[in-house]
Amino acid sequence: MKRNVFIAILATAALTYACQQGTNKSETGETQSDSVEQTAFETVIDEKDVKLYSLQNDKLHVTLTNYGARLVSLNVKDKEGEETDVILGYDTAEEFKQNASNFYGAIVGRYGNRIGNASFTLNNETYALEKNDGENSLHGGTNGVYNKVWAVEQTSDTAITLAYTSPDGEAGYPGTVTLKVTYSLTDEGGLVINYEGSTDKETVLNLTNHAYFNLNGEGDSTILDHELQIDAEAITEVDETLIPTGKSLAVAGTAFDFRKPQTIGSRVDTDNEQLKVGKGYDHNFELVKGEGFRKVAAVYAPKTGIEMQILTTEPGLQFYSGNFMTDSDPKGKGGKGYPFRSAFCLETQHFPDAPNQPSFPSTVLKPGEQYTSKTEYRFGVR
Repeated sequence: MKRNVFIAILATAALTYACQQGTNKSETGETQSDSVEQTAFETVIDEKDVKLYSLQNDKLHVTLTNYGARLVSLNVKDKEGEETDVILGYDTAEEFKQNASNFYGAIVGRYGNRIGNASFTLNNETYALEKNDGENSLHGGTNGVYNKVWAVEQTSDTAITLAYTSPDGEAGYPGTVTLKVTYSLTDEGGLVINYEGSTDKETVLNLTNHAYFNLNGEGDSTILDHELQIDAEAITEVDETLIPTGKSLAVAGTAFDFRKPQTIGSRVDTDNEQLKVGKGYDHNFELVKGEGFRKVAAVYAPKTGIEMQILTTEPGLQFYSGNFMTDSDPKGKGGKGYPFRSAFCLETQHFPDAPNQPSFPSTVLKPGEQYTSKTEYRFGVR
C-alpha cells in the first residue's frame, strides 16, 4: 500500500472516531457519545459546503448546520441533571433537504408565516410569490432562506454568525437582501438569536426560527402535558386558509387565554371556530406591548422539570401545537417517530400577511434602514 494512501486511511479513521465520541460532557467531565454525527452533515448542497457546528457552555449544548441556518439539536439539563434534546430534527443534512418543507429548526423567510394569495402590493407594484400552502405563500415559498446554504462568517465556542444574500426577485420578493443571523449562548442558560437585514430596494422582511420543541425530549409522544403562558390579550383571527381577516379576537373567556399558565391539552379540542380552522392552535398571539426586549411567554414540562422562557423584541408570537404532524411522517433523530401533537412551535415574529394588512405593524424595509430582531429561548429547571 502506498504511504500517502495509508496516511489518508488513518486520518479518516481518526476523524470518524472523534466524531463518534461527540463533544458532550458528563458531570465528571468525561466525554459522552453525541447522537448527532458531524460526518452526516459534511456534504454539498447547491454546490456549497454544508457542515455541522457546535456551541456549548455549562448550561447548553447546541448543534446547528449552515443549511437553512438551522438548529439540529438543543441539549439542556433536566431536573435529574440529565441532558435532554428538546428540539425535533434529523440525523443527516440530506434528510433535512428531503423534508425541507417541514422547516425543522430553520430560519424561515424572507417572510416567516403566511402571505395571502401569495402576493402583495408595494409602491403600486404587485409581487407574485411562490405558492406552497394552497393559494398562499408560507415561510418564503419553496425558495425560502430555510432551503439555502448560508455562509459562516464567524464562530466560537459559544456563538456563530451566518450570512446569506438573497438576490432581487428570489421567490418573487423585490430587492437584494443581505441577511445575518447570530446564535449565541448565555451563562444564564439562554440561546439568543439576533437577526439583521438590509436591502437595496424597498421590500418586506419578517424572519423567525422554526424550531419544534418538546421539553420532555424529542421523540416523546406528546406536548399536551406542557404548561404554557403567553402575555397576549388577543389573537389575530384567521379565515379557513389560516390567513388573517384583519380582525383581533380577545382571548378572555376562550381557549386562547394563556395569560395564566394552562396545559396545552386542557382546551385544544374545545368547540371553538378558530380551533376548528387550525385543527388546534396555529395562531398569531398579539403580544402585550412592551419596551424593547422583554419576556413574553414561558413553557414548563412537569415530566422533566424543564422550563423555557421566551424573550423578544417582536410584536407577535405564532403558537402551533403540531396539529398537522402524523404517524406517517418521516422518522426523526435516532429513528424516532414524531406523531400528532408531539411538538409545539413558538415563533417570534411580525404578524402574518402584514404586507396586505395596513393596520398591522409594518414589515416594510427600505434602503438605508437596518432590520433587527432579537429573541432568546432561556432554559432552567424547577
